[in-house]
Amino acid sequence: MSAKAGNSLRARFSLLVTMVLTALLLFTCALPAVAQQKGAKSASASSDAILRAMREELARSRAQLKMENVPPPYYIEYRVTDVDSYEAEAAFGAMRQTQRSRSRSARVVVRVGNYKQDSYYGPGTGTVDLAPLDDDPIALRRQLWLATDAAYKQASEALASKKALLSRFTSEQPFDDFAHAAALESIGPLAKLEFDPKPWTETLRESTALFRTDPKIQTLTASVRFRAQNLYLVNSEGTVTRQGHATYFAVMAGTTQAGDGMRLDRSPYYSAGSVNELPRPEKFQADMAAMIATLKLLREAPEVEEEYRGPVLFSSDAASDIFSGMIGGNVLGRRPKPGESARTEGDFAASYKSRVLPTFLNVTDDPTLKTFNGKTLVGSYEIDDEGVRATAVPVIQNGELVNYLMSREPIRDFPDSNGHGRAGLSQPPVPSVGVLIIQSKQPLSPEDMKKKLIEICRQEGKPYGYFVDTLSGYDPRLLYRVYEKDGREELVRGAVFNELDTRTLRNDLVAVGSDPLVSNREGQVPTTVIAPSILFDELEVKRTDAKNAKLPEYSPPDLTSIH
Repeated sequence: MSAKAGNSLRARFSLLVTMVLTALLLFTCALPAVAQQKGAKSASASSDAILRAMREELARSRAQLKMENVPPPYYIEYRVTDVDSYEAEAAFGAMRQTQRSRSRSARVVVRVGNYKQDSYYGPGTGTVDLAPLDDDPIALRRQLWLATDAAYKQASEALASKKALLSRFTSEQPFDDFAHAAALESIGPLAKLEFDPKPWTETLRESTALFRTDPKIQTLTASVRFRAQNLYLVNSEGTVTRQGHATYFAVMAGTTQAGDGMRLDRSPYYSAGSVNELPRPEKFQADMAAMIATLKLLREAPEVEEEYRGPVLFSSDAASDIFSGMIGGNVLGRRPKPGESARTEGDFAASYKSRVLPTFLNVTDDPTLKTFNGKTLVGSYEIDDEGVRATAVPVIQNGELVNYLMSREPIRDFPDSNGHGRAGLSQPPVPSVGVLIIQSKQPLSPEDMKKKLIEICRQEGKPYGYFVDTLSGYDPRLLYRVYEKDGREELVRGAVFNELDTRTLRNDLVAVGSDPLVSNREGQVPTTVIAPSILFDELEVKRTDAKNAKLPEYSPPDLTSIH
């Protein structure tokens, strides 16, 4: 070996030793940091009085809970929900409700049996009761003790009833009763309501006082509902979570009647994860004035007399209602009743790996998405209400149903949760939408969507098509004729749709816009739908067969004579 080669080998060996020593030094230095981080998480959980009481009572229940001739629980779960809420409502320029309230509830689930077959059935789904508002560990533990004892007794009875029911069926259930889940510890920040009530009460008063601008307005209200919710969860698998979220909801509503007695109403709303994302007072009042003007236009609008079948264009707002109900409501992995062969419930129960939308559409539910186009998404969350980490789930790809949103209650072909078990204030967790996103591979601009509507009208020899601005359920609330000749729009009233269903959505949807709208939705479980405008090439629009109501027998009070 030459001296040059030896020197090169020694140099490489020296470099290798240096790298190893450096790596060891970095790893050694990192150990305290890792330990400190893990200790910080543990300290955070132990410093919370509610979680500490829940964990201590859970440990005691696991050690002592046993009845004669009844197997001990294989799973125990404690869920405490703390809610701080504010509600205010005004009508005709005067407040008629303001209320700030706080409540706390505790839900206890005890499962007897095993993951394959357990007692979660009928009365065995757990107990719910009010919990002490004070962070008194003795009071909370005593409440949990009584609830656990009652839930255990209910579970033992439920398991016997469930076995008797299943014995009627010859085939064995092809899935477990309860899905396994890894232990998870996640201590998130507490949610708090952050707002000043005075500007809101003034806004509600002033906006509803606008009834004076239109004597034919019959009701005019405006209200806000703000809620901060903190959920504490511990279970016998080792999961410990605390998470909070706040929702801020505002709505205005007005009603009137046309000359023939037809009732007409509107109720625009706003929902956000921050009070700063709600409209400012001047914007809220301007929107109220616009709503009143629309009610006047509806009174004067012509009725839909004929039955029409042809193209109908839906705005992003209206499309979000359709996708929320027809897609969001049917991609949930809800277990059917015992003995039924269906995979799940709803219109898509037998549609797994089948086409449910046009091939140019994809649908994903992604609760991990926190904002979209600068707006906070109220359907976003990190951990679901069963202690499972949220995941983005592609439910429809190229028009084909490829997944269901799952809780920890398995169904055929779906043995595991994908982090979509959501619970109402005192309700058990069920599969739910988080942030439902509808995307097209061939989006059109709003201008091109209207052009396509007019183009179909020309091809079919129709003088006009229809444009739906807003819906009430699946019926149009603001509906416009769009004339083929010049694109002019004319407001009409008294229409309903016929055969607007999942089959129509699959077969007759021909175009999707490039104008996605964030639709935050209030409810027991807040959700978000992000949907663009959509165009059907054929949909039936007909005159409603609802009877018109009688007009008031006499006129309202004269505002000028009231002192």
